[in-house]
Amino acid sequence: MTVATTPAGLDNRVVIAGVARSWRELPTPTLPSPDAVLATGADALAVARQHATHGTELLLAGPGRVDPTMRDELAAAGFAVTVLADGVAQTVPPAVHRAPDNGRLWLLTSGSTGRPKRVGHTLDSLTTVRDAQPERTWLCPYAPGSYAWWQVVTLALTQPGQHLVVVDPDELDDWPVLAAAHGVDAASGTPTFWRRTLHRDPEALARVPLRQLTLGGEPVDQAVLDRLREIFPAARISWIYASSEVGASIVVHDGRAGFPVGWLDRVTPGRPTLSVHDDELVITSPHHGVGLDGPVRTGDRVQIVDDRVLITGRLDSDEINVGGSKVSAGLVRDMLTAHPRVAWARVTGRRAPVLGRMVVAEVVPTTADADAPLDEGVLVRWCAERLPEYAVPRRIRLLTEIPVKETLKSDV
Repeated sequence: MTVATTPAGLDNRVVIAGVARSWRELPTPTLPSPDAVLATGADALAVARQHATHGTELLLAGPGRVDPTMRDELAAAGFAVTVLADGVAQTVPPAVHRAPDNGRLWLLTSGSTGRPKRVGHTLDSLTTVRDAQPERTWLCPYAPGSYAWWQVVTLALTQPGQHLVVVDPDELDDWPVLAAAHGVDAASGTPTFWRRTLHRDPEALARVPLRQLTLGGEPVDQAVLDRLREIFPAARISWIYASSEVGASIVVHDGRAGFPVGWLDRVTPGRPTLSVHDDELVITSPHHGVGLDGPVRTGDRVQIVDDRVLITGRLDSDEINVGGSKVSAGLVRDMLTAHPRVAWARVTGRRAPVLGRMVVAEVVPTTADADAPLDEGVLVRWCAERLPEYAVPRRIRLLTEIPVKETLKSDV
């Protein structure tokens, strides 16, 4: 396996907890190999640089993503487990000793279909942006070690002129102030991340001089794209479909949700091939994880609407059977978020007599028009005018805040 080379971006600036330094100036941890490192902030970036420089076998994750059972599983698979905080390492040796697979990077999947799984990569397979880029200062709000985190980190580590501002979980609510202070002009986040910011403080968001906005990690609907476009009319707004298993596979820049139907079954050397089988997105990707070459069933449900292929949600949760009629939870969610006074919505099915299941929803209203609060009846009528009768939510619970997990997702 190809192992490390000297990273090209070592002189790029990284800002953590408001402190700016270069990649070269990060601490240099001494770690075993293979090692599962639980770290955040500067420690996580230092571990990434160490791997890029020395090619150790590594699994990196935020502490909240690895519970005691997962730690035992990693130890049984031959990993030392290291908790790294403020440059101080506490390591539990592996239960089984084995030779390291030099250059191997392990990622944990999101766990949306059960317990997280390990997917093998290399720094090369995670580095999907290789062409020279205009100088940017990127915001990275993702959990360390996730696929999205590695996408931003590899860009900043391997490309000169790509600087990085890291947002820790306790800074998430106020990230626009931090970003504006440090000249962030490019930011990547989930739709939930962007919706939370639009809901909490759109004025502060508008003060960030963004030229590139990227969305990924969850289904992307037209409403959130349009609301971001209103604030940043001159910026490039992109959405990306990527996963630990198939890598970055779909990139769309045209401002529309979904991707063109004409992209299906198109074979282009060096690019992913997209197809649909039984309403499921299937991808053959050059950026796949170890052992996942060839067509990979993603578990994501798609629906073709006019000239677009829309990703509506996970197969195991998107389809709701209401009295024999199939309802896409994702399409109902998109209808709710299209309402000008809805900041976020989640749609699920609930058991019901006679019908078997009924559609229910949780909704966070916008803070606008506080004198005329949004109520359930308004939203039911909105949906009834636009959806088949069986797809209209029968119960809508109003929330005050958009829920978010460590992964910056709320639906999975």
